[in-house]
Amino acid sequence: MRLDILSDPICPWCFIGKKRLEDAMRLRPNHPFEIQWHPFQLNPDMPPEGMDRRAYLETKFGGKRGAISVYSEIEKHALEAGLTLDFGAIERTPNTLNAHRLIHWSGFEGKQYDTVDALFQAYFIEGRDIGDAETLADIADNLEMDAAAIAKMLGTDTDLAGIMERDAEARKMGVNSVPTFIVAGQHAVPGAQSADLWVNVIDEFTGADAPVQ
Repeated sequence: MRLDILSDPICPWCFIGKKRLEDAMRLRPNHPFEIQWHPFQLNPDMPPEGMDRRAYLETKFGGKRGAISVYSEIEKHALEAGLTLDFGAIERTPNTLNAHRLIHWSGFEGKQYDTVDALFQAYFIEGRDIGDAETLADIADNLEMDAAAIAKMLGTDTDLAGIMERDAEARKMGVNSVPTFIVAGQHAVPGAQSADLWVNVIDEFTGADAPVQ
């Protein structure tokens, strides 16, 4: 069963939603999901060089107090999901177009899921700038992709228009937030849903009725 995931690697809820999905798949190792990741930029108007993280958060959430309130809630849910995110290590909020290009290219090598995971790890745990071409090439190298080829393509417009078109098409379909999961090409499931929900989806599809452990 195809599971399409619209996501942005700087979206903390996307990281949390991925972890909850993984928890469900560990409980149901016979799950039928064939996962493909799709681009959706939280900040399509972000300057190519990104911007200072603190300025971004305070602008988006109406000041320091608003940003602290929102991210305290996110951190609580992340910890409950078993993720320890280091928001303090993040200095810049990047433009994620190039990160989405890397995810796209990694799909040709069957490494899309690993690439998404590596981007989340780099940004939320290591505080790296995943809008930086050198950082992205290093991530590709760690995944045994051709870092030199990736770096060369990032210096061009290769697939740039296609990524932007896919993002725009998702918005035309009514997607306005991520993560959004599309099950079997028909059912849209928005938000970082619980592991229990995904276990129920798997059981319904497979006909299983085993209890969640």
